[in-house]
Amino acid sequence: MAVSDAELTVEVTGAVATVTIHNPARRNAMTPGMWRRLPVLLDGLEADPAVRALVLTGAGGTFCAGADLGDLDELLDAGDHSIAVAAEERLAAFAKPTVAAVQGACVGGGCQLAVACDLRIAAQDARFGVPPARLGLVYPAPTTRRLTRLVGPSTAKFLLFTAELVDAERALRVGLVDEVLPVDGLTDRVDAITAAIAQRSQLSVAAAKEIVDDRAGPARIAWWHRKVRDSGEAREGVAAHHERRPPNFTWSPSDRH
Repeated sequence: MAVSDAELTVEVTGAVATVTIHNPARRNAMTPGMWRRLPVLLDGLEADPAVRALVLTGAGGTFCAGADLGDLDELLDAGDHSIAVAAEERLAAFAKPTVAAVQGACVGGGCQLAVACDLRIAAQDARFGVPPARLGLVYPAPTTRRLTRLVGPSTAKFLLFTAELVDAERALRVGLVDEVLPVDGLTDRVDAITAAIAQRSQLSVAAAKEIVDDRAGPARIAWWHRKVRDSGEAREGVAAHHERRPPNFTWSPSDRH
């Protein structure tokens, strides 16, 4: 498909949707239009019953080198209500598993998006950074808290205080990423992970995501347990295990409400 100089592209292959950040002139920096477009794309992909997992990546060997800061006064006035925070929050709340496939620079707004994903798989050339202290800006509170939950207070402070770039191996050690692969092995590994997710019980996956993200209170957890009982997913899974065959899970994320 033809792409403009700065846009988000979507490709659905089987049960996996891939959203690609494409802005080659700015090392895939997110423009205001791209920030506004992301929640719209996510709404559509979340509603698509064929999509069971989402990959977020960047074109041309770079994940995302940050955000187009645009009008500084507008940015300062927005604070925690910026279009970037709105897009990040929508990505974090996406009902299906999300995987950031990171190659090259993953800085500022790019790191913000990667941290909002469920999993982060990085190539060995990936570099991560959180630069607000270099720019005299205050990192949004929801973004700061999400980063802190992922890597812990000390590492979050190091990233925020120094604005230094860290390489993929250090990112792995501190929990910022889940795996590090050679550049030429990144796509195959992400494909394998998303294929495995797509084959699992979507009821189990959806419940796990809500509970891990602390978005399921006691009533909601009880609802999930009723769904297990009523859906037949567990009976099918156990039967398939005993019969040494792939399970035929039929529960759809559209049944989550």
